Amino acid sequence: MANIVGAIATSHTPTIGFALDANKQHDQVWAPIFKAYEPVQQWLKEKQPDVLLVVYNDHVTSFFFDHYSAFALGVGDQYQVADEGGGARKLPPVGGHAALARHIGSSLMADEFDMSFFQQKPLDHGCFSPLSMLWEHQDGWPGQIIPLQVGVLQFPVPTARRCYKLGQGLRRAIESYPEDLDVVIVATGGLSHQVHGERAGFNNTPWDHQFLDLLQHDPEALTRLTHAELATLGGLESAEVIMWLIMRGAMPAGVNCLHREYYLPSMTGIAVAVYEPAVAVDATLQAAEKERHLAHIATQLDGIEKLAGTYPFTLETSNRRYRINRYLHQLIQPAFRERFLADPELTFEEAGLSAEERDMISRRDWQAMIRYGVIFFLLEKMGAVVGVSNLHIYAAMRGQSLEDFQKTRNAPGALYSVAGSASDRAADWDKTGTR
Repeated sequence: MANIVGAIATSHTPTIGFALDANKQHDQVWAPIFKAYEPVQQWLKEKQPDVLLVVYNDHVTSFFFDHYSAFALGVGDQYQVADEGGGARKLPPVGGHAALARHIGSSLMADEFDMSFFQQKPLDHGCFSPLSMLWEHQDGWPGQIIPLQVGVLQFPVPTARRCYKLGQGLRRAIESYPEDLDVVIVATGGLSHQVHGERAGFNNTPWDHQFLDLLQHDPEALTRLTHAELATLGGLESAEVIMWLIMRGAMPAGVNCLHREYYLPSMTGIAVAVYEPAVAVDATLQAAEKERHLAHIATQLDGIEKLAGTYPFTLETSNRRYRINRYLHQLIQPAFRERFLADPELTFEEAGLSAEERDMISRRDWQAMIRYGVIFFLLEKMGAVVGVSNLHIYAAMRGQSLEDFQKTRNAPGALYSVAGSASDRAADWDKTGTR
């Protein structure tokens, strides 16, 4: 089973990435940063974890306020470096452990955490600034990551206590994963700092050290602090420290701090620390808990396989069939619709669709696409584009003619779709589903 071998707390200020990229290792101002991370780098080399679960926040780069979530879990298999305005850092993309991420997502949802999930989003300095300092990466990253993005920029944001409880949920999720993996939880975010308003430049070094003490010995005390209290003590942007409570919640009550360093070069209190469990886990109890938790995760879909002709759109399906679903999602764009109708083969080629995917779309094989893993609500968009009503699609999926399917309906003559010009299209539909 997967095992949490330890945890890292680290600031994620872009200062760290700047110092690394500018080769400031021997500069008097920047050298303390590199010195602080050396023991952490060595610890990671010794532990050789398979996965780093990185708790971070995006800085209005890949996540904007048109859809802003409290907790967003990355379930993709690769993550690029985001361009934050001046070009992306020259770092290789890092692999994602999609299978473990899906399991964690399913577990957290079973524990009633309302997660959102993302794929194919680049990660900004919140993740890559510390990651580039922790892991050697010139020849590729030595392991995979799972990013957990926490929405701390737009209030209301999750409470400190909710974050701590989420960490406890992460522990249950990871330790119930059946594959043998070593996992390290990495919590990122600055300590005291404020970067806006007349209070910009605020720091509180004594509070930073007190926070680190409490994080190790009495994290429950930190969970009782409000965001206003955290802002008073550490500056408004120091709300990021609630992400450190996610890491702490994922660790047992007793932890040993193997390394801790603090440095304040400019705007943000930069800290890095390494923790390990103080007491070894009882393997027998852990195995029993794993089985109980796996049953808990499976509860909601238990028995769904008995419903013939039913295909739940799961995280696994979303991962595996992302390409074709992403392709069909473009049909909401008028320009793409025109290109799709004029030269579908060119759009297939641009999207890198397989021969099987091209064939299903070209033949309008609705049943095959559902079984393959296309979500229905993209099929109805495609139907609207090519002039096929929802009723035609329903009938085709049941293997029936439109006439036979309509006999099963209370309003057998009603044809409709999601097309904006539905009233104009209705008169043009014929019994074969063409216009």
